[in-house]
Amino acid sequence: MELNRRDLLAGVLSASAARATAAPAKLGIPGPYRGRVVAVEHPGSIIAGKYQQEPVRDMIRRGMMELTGAPGWVDAWRVFFEKGDVVGIKVNPVGQPFIISSAEVFREIVAGLESAGVKREDIIAYDRYKSEFLSGGFVKWLPEGVRWMAATDKVDSLQLDMDGYDADHYMEMALVGARANPEDRHHRRSYVAKFLTKHVGKLVNLGVLKHHQSAGVTIALKNLSHGLVNNVARSHVSSSNNACGMFIPTVVDLPVIRQKTVLNIIDGVLGAYHGGPARKTGRYLWENKTMYFATDPVAVDRIGWNIIDNKRGQMGMQPLALAYADNDSVFVRMQPEHVEIAGLLGLGEGDEKKIDLRKFKLA
Repeated sequence: MELNRRDLLAGVLSASAARATAAPAKLGIPGPYRGRVVAVEHPGSIIAGKYQQEPVRDMIRRGMMELTGAPGWVDAWRVFFEKGDVVGIKVNPVGQPFIISSAEVFREIVAGLESAGVKREDIIAYDRYKSEFLSGGFVKWLPEGVRWMAATDKVDSLQLDMDGYDADHYMEMALVGARANPEDRHHRRSYVAKFLTKHVGKLVNLGVLKHHQSAGVTIALKNLSHGLVNNVARSHVSSSNNACGMFIPTVVDLPVIRQKTVLNIIDGVLGAYHGGPARKTGRYLWENKTMYFATDPVAVDRIGWNIIDNKRGQMGMQPLALAYADNDSVFVRMQPEHVEIAGLLGLGEGDEKKIDLRKFKLA
């Protein structure tokens, strides 16, 4: 059959669209877009301290398209998700009531998943502690039909209960807490939540742009490391006993976490440049009005680290890696180097010169 020029052009455009929306060869960490970070700013995303739904929607749609190169926002979500997927969303409740995961951002992620064919009952919101999930108010605004889970009802200093954790998936490290038994291997291990190992096939890591006293930053990597396993207090036992630099990347390097974490969306509409993670005051917050998108948690954390350092500089403060302890950040030395170590482990791109940062500003 003979084809005319219009038929040929239509065929080329159709093939291009199919390539743009086809699932990448390998999802997970660092994912198909290693080193790529998309930053989308919207000056109207927050007004008088309140998130604005429509600007947030526009930011997420644009960010997903720019991350994937897809021709439409639905196509972008279909790069990662499809009908039949059970998808977890790791929220962040630490920092309440001043800065935590927002309802507006969460709702748009659910809308994106549904557009890709994921059923609402196959979407599960999650955080480690049930008490923090409830006190953060998440249950009150979860879209109808979305389920939620927590790893444990207990909040104890040893963090060694196994109720919601999987004995077959753990990270072992020669590191124990103050009251732990160094001869007990259980005390040297951090076990992965059953939420991830047994209940979901893919994970959206919904982080927040925040300072952390021991880790320096808590953005993408730490939202995974300290939210998906137990026995995490051993990583920062006291102001001078701090092992976040190694603990964070070692946890995220676990195969089940690497394989199932397919997308990082970082809420930087509000940011916190000091005094974290839990906060007594909103003093160190600022309206950054930007969201970040990546499959690579190392690259997005490296960019976030720079943004927080830039803000600290504007406020006359030392950068994270050089800052001394004070009344609102008591650790002798913060360890943002966990981001660089994660890069060396192959979890993503830690070299700033190789990071492809793409910035967009919406009206």
